[in-house]
Amino acid sequence: MDRLIVTARLRDGTETQAERLITLGPPFPFDRFDLLRHSVCLAEGIVLFVFEGPDVEWIVQEIVNDPVLAASFGAWAPLLVGRPSIAREVFVWDREEAAN
Repeated sequence: MDRLIVTARLRDGTETQAERLITLGPPFPFDRFDLLRHSVCLAEGIVLFVFEGPDVEWIVQEIVNDPVLAASFGAWAPLLVGRPSIAREVFVWDREEAAN
């Protein structure tokens, strides 16, 4: 399974607003895309959007390039410092793979 993480820095004091947006759920329909898992992690000053599934980079690109879906991401703009960036996995340990 492929994993892609979009990371963004939050403006000071916006964690509560970010948490509210997260609880509303993603602005895209899960059944339209072949994601196997999607999660959002919130830390002090940082939000991480984790996408998992085969060919996940193409899926995320399709979501971001869809004009209707992309417009719904505008709610995040006032909360962010700069632009989100993609964090690619450089290390992973998997118990099943290690056993083989």
